[in-house]
Amino acid sequence: MNAKILVAALAAACLCAGFPIEASAQQAIKTGDTLTGELRAMRSGSKRKRVITYQIKSDPKKLPGADGLCNLETGPETFQLVTHGDSEAKALKSFVGKTIKVKVNSVACSQAAGQLSDAIVSQWSVVN
Repeated sequence: MNAKILVAALAAACLCAGFPIEASAQQAIKTGDTLTGELRAMRSGSKRKRVITYQIKSDPKKLPGADGLCNLETGPETFQLVTHGDSEAKALKSFVGKTIKVKVNSVACSQAAGQLSDAIVSQWSVVN
């Protein structure tokens, strides 16, 4: 059976059965867009050089020109927020476990399996 026909048949079956088809995965995130989701804090690194890493768990988003590990069917769902200093880390600490909204200024796909997040947000700012 042709793959396109099979996909169409499965989509029709999902609609008839009342299962929603995830449309948010089709939204591409780009510079200046906001990313909303639960902020998580995770420890990474050896015991001597342990670092707190912050991550947003969000609805899936497509990345333009996706490469690396972002070629997932749904797009990345976890976004690591790179902190550049203690002041940014301290600002995020109070939001852990809560829904946060950040403006994305620079985003890229994770390049290696085993990284904590699907995508890396290296430049960002918290939106009130």
